[in-house]
Amino acid sequence: MHDLGAGFGYLLKGQRWMARHGRHYGFGLVPGLITLVLYVAALVALALWGQDFVSWATPFADDWSSPWQGLFRGFLTAVLFVLALLLSVLTFTAVTLLIGQPFYETLSEKVDRDVSPDGTAPESGLPLWRELWISARDSLRILVRAVLWGVLLFALGFVPFIGQTVVPVVGFFVTGFFLTEELTAVALQRRGIDLRARLTLLRSRRNLIWGFGTPLGLSFLVPFVAVFLMPGAVAGATMMARELLGEETGAGDQEGDTEAGPASVDE
Repeated sequence: MHDLGAGFGYLLKGQRWMARHGRHYGFGLVPGLITLVLYVAALVALALWGQDFVSWATPFADDWSSPWQGLFRGFLTAVLFVLALLLSVLTFTAVTLLIGQPFYETLSEKVDRDVSPDGTAPESGLPLWRELWISARDSLRILVRAVLWGVLLFALGFVPFIGQTVVPVVGFFVTGFFLTEELTAVALQRRGIDLRARLTLLRSRRNLIWGFGTPLGLSFLVPFVAVFLMPGAVAGATMMARELLGEETGAGDQEGDTEAGPASVDE
């Protein structure tokens, strides 16, 4: 239970750090806004033409009598849209981090320097194109895992009682875990820790991860909230990554910089 509270504490610390470094915040909103526009456009297109797609994909139902054809295709259309919403929640962070990789990488380094006792931050030493490639590759692997979990939980949702009680709770915890993996990857990848090692590290402190990622995932269900929380979530995940690795943390995350206009991300 202590780790659950500690994980939530890192989520709050990240938002406080972002509030004290206001000039980073505007830049941090840009990747989330771009991703949001893309996702909204995709969902609107699905809402408008999803039924046409289902009709095209089920030619065997063309000769079915009413009302079975309409009920069957209407059900499939609803399933398709709900699954798309679930995948949107699961993948929003990965896509936003990929779009905003250069900024979030610099932001994570700034947090590391701010909270590190010696004022330094680990550097990957890799060129930007290589970092982008590793991030995209690992995000795709996480997406495959998330999709498998999403399909499994969606299928279990039709089981009486369990589907209406246990499955939604498990779904939020699964979403929280994958969200946290994507967010901590910014700091851990910079330290040369590969995906397999990252997953092992996160599983060793599941309660800490759930305490951070589950409330974040719940907040992401509220329209537009994800966009505004993403910069602070990256900051909090960087601080939490330091604890996961047993790195010493100074007072920067608590005292920090209270000036109205913090320095640029390049300092």
